Amino acid sequence: MKISARPPWLRKQKRLTPEVMRTRRTIDGLGLHTVCESARCPNLGECYACGNATFLILGDQCTRGCAFCAVEHGHPQPPDREEGRKIADYVRSKGIRYAVLTSVTRDDLPDGGAGHFVRVVEDLKKLVPSLQIELLVPDFAGRRDMIEWVVGLPIEVFAHNVETVEEQYQRVRSGADYRRSLDVLNTAAQSRSGRSGKSGCPRIKTGVMVGLGETEEQLHRLFSDLAAVPVEILTIGQYLQPSKFNAPVHRYYNPDEYQLLREKAVACGIRHIVAGPYVRSSYLAEQVHRDSLQKNV
Repeated sequence: MKISARPPWLRKQKRLTPEVMRTRRTIDGLGLHTVCESARCPNLGECYACGNATFLILGDQCTRGCAFCAVEHGHPQPPDREEGRKIADYVRSKGIRYAVLTSVTRDDLPDGGAGHFVRVVEDLKKLVPSLQIELLVPDFAGRRDMIEWVVGLPIEVFAHNVETVEEQYQRVRSGADYRRSLDVLNTAAQSRSGRSGKSGCPRIKTGVMVGLGETEEQLHRLFSDLAAVPVEILTIGQYLQPSKFNAPVHRYYNPDEYQLLREKAVACGIRHIVAGPYVRSSYLAEQVHRDSLQKNV
């Protein structure tokens, strides 16, 4: 079953204000990409109006074609070695203290793009030493050495989204694997634990979408699997079909149901959950990280 009409609480207006357009022009002028635009995020206007953006590194062409995602897939260009400097120019111009970086999946690269993440973070910390960084990474084809390399960087949060329940992977996450994504998070958590007490031990974070046809029982297993990692920060948001070519929405969760999802995730052992119709893994990331620290997660 699929539904098309969005309920009233999911009819967010897209305001292309002068502030939004200035942010867009600045980003475009630097030759940068954002997941906000590439993935058609419904929160773009809100974030761009404040000068915030989630940077999409390694180009804007993904080597996979997940059915839920609006990011274009095809044959990507070689990584831009100046990407870290360009992002540094942007964050300095906007006075940004906390930057979120993600990427397309680059199965065409031997290291899955891990080396580029390292280069970008090192350049950013060299040029903007006080900058706090959150990374939302692909699965690096499950390569443990690449995951450990990236989680060892001076970052505040290491994130990898499982996106949906295991039973939906074949339908909506082409080329991905549920157990491999759990292994990415588990490897990061183990690597981080091995450096306990040292500087640079990031929080482990993931995000999921609801409304793709998952059941209550499947969500419970998902929450239990994530708690076993252990994941420390979980975001839960409504899947919204970005175009007619993407997977359809099977259900819209009403706002009250997100409190129930939060309670179920907490009962499974996850300490910090952010849930709501428009919640995305990078949405208000700085505030989410700060709140998680206050809870001593």
